[in-house]
Amino acid sequence: MERNPTWIAVVAVALDDGAGRWLMHKRPVGKHHAGLWEFPGGKVESEEIPSLALIREIREELGIALDPAALEAAAFADGARTADGIEIVILLYTCRTWRGEPQALEGGELGWFTPFEIADLAKPPLDRKLAQHLFAGSAG
Repeated sequence: MERNPTWIAVVAVALDDGAGRWLMHKRPVGKHHAGLWEFPGGKVESEEIPSLALIREIREELGIALDPAALEAAAFADGARTADGIEIVILLYTCRTWRGEPQALEGGELGWFTPFEIADLAKPPLDRKLAQHLFAGSAG
């Protein structure tokens, strides 16, 4: 039987600065969802487990080191599809400690926002869902 994935696993992180602000990444020009704000992360490769994929993606994207013990599963969102019709499922983790200073190594820009500010940012549909789950009961 030929293996045709019907969904793509994506991981993302909500970094909490401890002062009520969360890191968001603005997608660079030329990429899908360019100009929209998202929780940083990326695709889980077939040989990876989600938490280790997140550690790799964040090192590549932001240049910081995450400790697997500091990651907490927070929410997931699904329903969006690729141009080929494959469903995207994003697994969101929170993290309150890391090593290094986040930088937008793959383009775009970074910003620290309160939940209320995040609610007003232009975001892809799945990031809107993730933010709603993450900040349910707060100002955002």
